[in-house]
Amino acid sequence: MRACTVTCVVSYFICAVVFPSGAHCDQSSWPQWRGPDSQGVSTETGLALEWSRTKNVDWVAAIPGNGHSSPIIFGNRIFLTTAIEGTVIPGATAVRHVTKDGKEFLHPDSIGADRFQTLKVLCLDLKTGKFLWERTAHEGAVRDNRHRKNTYASATPITDGRYVYAYFGSEGLYAFDYDGKLIWKTSLRLVATMGIGVASSPISYGNLLIVQCDQDNGVGSFVAAVDKSTGRIKWKTPRTALESWSSPIVVQHRNRAELILNAREVIMSYDPETGHEYWRADGVGVNPAPTPVAGHGLVFVTAGAGEKHTVAIRLGGSGEVTKTSQIAWRYDRGAPHVPSPLLYGDFLYLMTDNGLLTCLDARTGEVKYQGARPPVPTTFTASPIAFEGKILLTSEDGETFVIQEGPTFRLLHSNAIGEPVYASPAIAAGRILIRGDKNLYCIRK
Repeated sequence: MRACTVTCVVSYFICAVVFPSGAHCDQSSWPQWRGPDSQGVSTETGLALEWSRTKNVDWVAAIPGNGHSSPIIFGNRIFLTTAIEGTVIPGATAVRHVTKDGKEFLHPDSIGADRFQTLKVLCLDLKTGKFLWERTAHEGAVRDNRHRKNTYASATPITDGRYVYAYFGSEGLYAFDYDGKLIWKTSLRLVATMGIGVASSPISYGNLLIVQCDQDNGVGSFVAAVDKSTGRIKWKTPRTALESWSSPIVVQHRNRAELILNAREVIMSYDPETGHEYWRADGVGVNPAPTPVAGHGLVFVTAGAGEKHTVAIRLGGSGEVTKTSQIAWRYDRGAPHVPSPLLYGDFLYLMTDNGLLTCLDARTGEVKYQGARPPVPTTFTASPIAFEGKILLTSEDGETFVIQEGPTFRLLHSNAIGEPVYASPAIAAGRILIRGDKNLYCIRK
């Protein structure tokens, strides 16, 4: 919650949110997208607050190919995914995309389906940065294009300390053990997102992996749960949600867990054990990419590709809740297109793609500040993370701005690695890992 004085309270909150089925909650790891609780918050203390290419960098590892997936950390191991693009495959084309009104659609920035693609899972040693192994999950043609700014390795992998699971959209979901042995692979069928590519990361719940697969005009969209041990689908719930790039979260509220999904026209809550729908509300806008965050009995959902909207919804509802008291508040400025929001203690932080930062009272939506920004103009794809009363904002230029948490904007440090960054950082074992365009950096005090 707020700063290091309430670390114990934060640890309890994190365990309650993400591991409601008695699963292991290891606060020294960063096992999935946005950390132990999917919220981007770490309980680590004493981390480096200043660094450069020559200061507080423990090691640098060159990463082949391209990927926007974040590194994950468990024990002494780092896992991440990458995509290596090869030569043109004669005759290879992407699937045909059709809009909701029946018109064929080809995004002007769609590329990649005409080339040989190699999709890999990598394992590195946390202390040294040396490669322990790398495995090819898929090689050959792929079924759909990606946006030229996206990659075929944008979904962050996830681990439970036994296996590491990597999701590559239409090219499948894979499980490897810690020695790099393939345990199983599962095809969830075609996942087409208007030629933009896949970015949604899987979430863990007990012995289930849950994947959000919203696509094209809503036909064929679904959310599915896969058995971690076998790769078999345990349940699959059809949806009418249009294409999205948000990742799901699981929240424990009172006597039940809720699986929350952000989509363009609808926000929905499900029972993660069965896929049964609890409640739904109107969505917050087109092309939803930000992952929801939750706390104080609320879930906060944002979208900002066109109009910018944020909504706070009370957990525990049922049925259609859009025009009910389950809607705690709304805010119609400052919402991000790509970066996810950050809930840290009593405050919700929203950061637009061009770095405008807004701080809201999480319970009421009251604006504490808005329009604050780093001292240089820049663009952001990575999502904010937080630890020990500090917030890290990492730009596409590779500069990380350290912000003091709280209702007043205060810039503490600016740290550059001199390499473009699109992936969100990870924190564990006294280290900050930043994935650059070509290298993985281990920051250590």
